[in-house]
Amino acid sequence: MAEAPPNPKVANVADVADVVIVGGGPIGLATAIAARHAGLNVTVLDRGRPPIDGACGEGLMPDAVDLLRRLGVDLNRMGGFKFRGIRYLEGDLVVEGTFPDGQGMAVHRADFHAALVGRAEEVGVDLRWGTPARDLALEGTTALGVETDGGLFRGRFVVGADGLRSKVRQWAGLEEPSPAPLRFGIRRHFEAEPWCDFVEVYWGPGCEAYVYGLSPREMGVALLWSGEKANFDQLLERFPAVAARLRDAPATSRDLGAGPLDRRVTGVCRGNVALVGDASGYRDAITGEGIAKGLHQAMALVESLSRGTLSGYPAAHKRASRLPDAMTAITMAFERRPRLRRRALAALAKDPAMFSRLLGIHARALPIRSLGLGGAGRLAWRIVAG
Repeated sequence: MAEAPPNPKVANVADVADVVIVGGGPIGLATAIAARHAGLNVTVLDRGRPPIDGACGEGLMPDAVDLLRRLGVDLNRMGGFKFRGIRYLEGDLVVEGTFPDGQGMAVHRADFHAALVGRAEEVGVDLRWGTPARDLALEGTTALGVETDGGLFRGRFVVGADGLRSKVRQWAGLEEPSPAPLRFGIRRHFEAEPWCDFVEVYWGPGCEAYVYGLSPREMGVALLWSGEKANFDQLLERFPAVAARLRDAPATSRDLGAGPLDRRVTGVCRGNVALVGDASGYRDAITGEGIAKGLHQAMALVESLSRGTLSGYPAAHKRASRLPDAMTAITMAFERRPRLRRRALAALAKDPAMFSRLLGIHARALPIRSLGLGGAGRLAWRIVAG
């Protein structure tokens, strides 16, 4: 997609919008902003009112930061805390890698949302807060628009950006049953000075902890686990080192949870209805790339919308999702197989440069071929040999 001018001309709201987006979260707003850059009239419907907080989406990989900058989002308005890489910790093993290009950002979800709302207002998105979508208005296989308590919002295209529990996905007949076992996530903020400029990932029994700075005086902890629902304090005790460092740190937020995390779809579009972000399928938050993946999907969707057809979107969505989905599958295999995970971490500990290259691939700063056959072979041998 061509980069937009800083402030594209604001269009008058039409009786029939080019695009009606259900869901005013980060990916819905990013899709709306990109569509306005492409010259489309856009209406966004959301039952909530900004700024909207959420359990996930506080970690932005370097490619996500770059895409937000291209959309003209005021990164300074978001505040946040920059991180230069990822650090894995399990027992006595510590493995860290740095991004080869750029830095990531950890941000308060509400501040992130406020910055996106501000940019959407600047470019002339028709934002309808406090307007829950009730159903699709269908004529055969074509959606005429979205039904709300305030009437019908008509659109040439309808986009579902309404998250894990997407109603648009259900209404369009694109829902597929999620497999077991179930995975959940929960998040809490603490008044504490960050002790490093990495996102730290701790592995525990059936659970992972993501520890990150949010500001010079605040930290966030996100916990992901499999099985039954549990509370934050019970889960945190599975990570004694983290629990000890935060024992006396006051909480600065209420706990927010999400799940089940795994959501499957039969497709990402039907007729003139398209899905994007978590609504278009979600594997797991284990790699922390949900926002970046959704932003790449949004750019792919807007390219199709600007051509007036969704015919190319499924393939473009697949290309945008292939790498993060593969990384998620690999990391989930480590979550289920502790011995394999420890071997992999030990192999990466012996070759920190390899880990940094993997992070560069993960953040789309390096091509997969940068691993080289020799490097990939060495890593595989070390994992197998233990």
